[in-house]
Amino acid sequence: MIQAKQELLQALQAALDTLAPGAGLQAAFESPKQAAHGDLAITAAMPLARALKKNPRELAGQLVETLQAQPAVQRWVQALEIAGPGFVNLRLSPAAKQAVVPEVLSAAGAYGNRAANGQQLMVEFVSANPTGPLHVGHGRQAALGDSLCRLFESQGWRVQREFYYNDAGVQIGNLALSVRSRLMGLKPGDAEWPESAYNGEYIADIARDFAARATVHADDRAFTASGDTDDVDSIRQFAVAYLRHEQDLDLRAFDVRFDHYYLESGLYSSGRVEQTVQRLVAAGKTFEEGGALWLRSTDYGDDKDRVMRKSDGSYTYFLPDVAYHIHKWERGFTKVINVQGSDHHGTIARVRAGLQAADVGVPAGYPDYVLHKMVTVMKGGQEVKISKRAGGYVTLRDLIDWTSRDAVRFFLISRKADTEFVFDVDLAVKASDENPVFYVQYAHARICSVLAAWKGDAATLAQADVALLAAPTEQALLVRLSEFPEMLTAAAADIAPHNVAFYLRDLASAFHSWYGAERFLVDDAALAAARMALLSATRQVLQNGLAVLGVSAPQAMAREPEVAA
Repeated sequence: MIQAKQELLQALQAALDTLAPGAGLQAAFESPKQAAHGDLAITAAMPLARALKKNPRELAGQLVETLQAQPAVQRWVQALEIAGPGFVNLRLSPAAKQAVVPEVLSAAGAYGNRAANGQQLMVEFVSANPTGPLHVGHGRQAALGDSLCRLFESQGWRVQREFYYNDAGVQIGNLALSVRSRLMGLKPGDAEWPESAYNGEYIADIARDFAARATVHADDRAFTASGDTDDVDSIRQFAVAYLRHEQDLDLRAFDVRFDHYYLESGLYSSGRVEQTVQRLVAAGKTFEEGGALWLRSTDYGDDKDRVMRKSDGSYTYFLPDVAYHIHKWERGFTKVINVQGSDHHGTIARVRAGLQAADVGVPAGYPDYVLHKMVTVMKGGQEVKISKRAGGYVTLRDLIDWTSRDAVRFFLISRKADTEFVFDVDLAVKASDENPVFYVQYAHARICSVLAAWKGDAATLAQADVALLAAPTEQALLVRLSEFPEMLTAAAADIAPHNVAFYLRDLASAFHSWYGAERFLVDDAALAAARMALLSATRQVLQNGLAVLGVSAPQAMAREPEVAA
């Protein structure tokens, strides 16, 4: 069907160029809002009518007449229909839909992928300060960020996963204070316990291992504790390495890896923060007032000018962000996506303003942001707010332990990032069609079961007569399979990984409908082979889509399902 769509797109472009030479209209198909209206829709008659000052339905008629003369339309289209104010709906021939099966079987794991485009993308996500275990918000960032990386990799981008964290500052000072207080025999609730200290049980774990002079290894560092309660620097470095190691374990359990860790302290030690200040001052984009240095960020659409350097000489938090993103640009990342919580919304305008004011060639709108909203965790019908280990929030490890890595990944990517999400633990372990990850994975397992019972081979599948796939539910499933490559491309363009989860649920639904309507292991060997070929193609697309989300495609399900056909 890929070939059919490409040829039809070329035919549409030729028809538009014939009707309106030089108008510059680009050929494009849309999906009809209702399946009953056809397989593809053309809306070009409306803008063409405005340009030519003609009636859109009249132009739609001329477009249909011109298209009907095109060989590709004669080959792949069953009917062309005019609807509404000038829509043209195409009903593809069965052969056009059936062609997707050999296309999928031939491409296998590469179906839906695009060739390398030579461009670099950096996705910065999670970026948790090493002051405690990863919470569910970090989990949503991990699911979003890693899925975006996998999605863009499928579309030919060379992707780097980056983790940025503050390894100095007030929070790290509070971490060291917390561990030292535990080493001194204090605990939360004691009168002498510092108000700014962290209360989780993990602080006691760090203190115990520090006293034992343990060595900890994280992905980006290793450190051996001195065991000296008065050695605050050793406490700080050990605590940071300890929690970085803990975060690494959480991320490995979530099957998330990073290519590079970037330390905020490096921006200062390398002189990048001071260089950024000098650039902005030299560009005439700053002013002094009240002993502070300000950026004229209102020149770039911000609602007010922003302090860069406070009167005490310390820098505000957005200045190192500007320096960091200048370095991203200098490293060759022409596209950058930051995945952060919605509480970072206010930083977008000022960081972009700083990048424009620095005048280093960064385009407007750089970087892109994906901001996610809160996750509420429900278990047993009650909201869960506290983890004993973390001391004040549900951790990513809690979610994985209560459900599974697959469930957490799929659930956290199954809604738009900018919508609040309720993670229902009970639903995530339920074996029914109410549970979206189970519903999709069970479709894959069902297919594996049928193919195992058939005991055919790949050669038979490759030679199958797909023209026999004529049942209505088969035709609907064929159309769904053909949508996968375009869905991936659109999801990447819109920075919308949740669309992959939506698609997989729709594909699973189309499969389960077919499964309930038709028999597969039939006596007619040719029909059986054709249906096995469609099953195999569906299994492949389910695998490919789940891989984009970092979710497994099991061959069998451990629990008795409650899935309707």
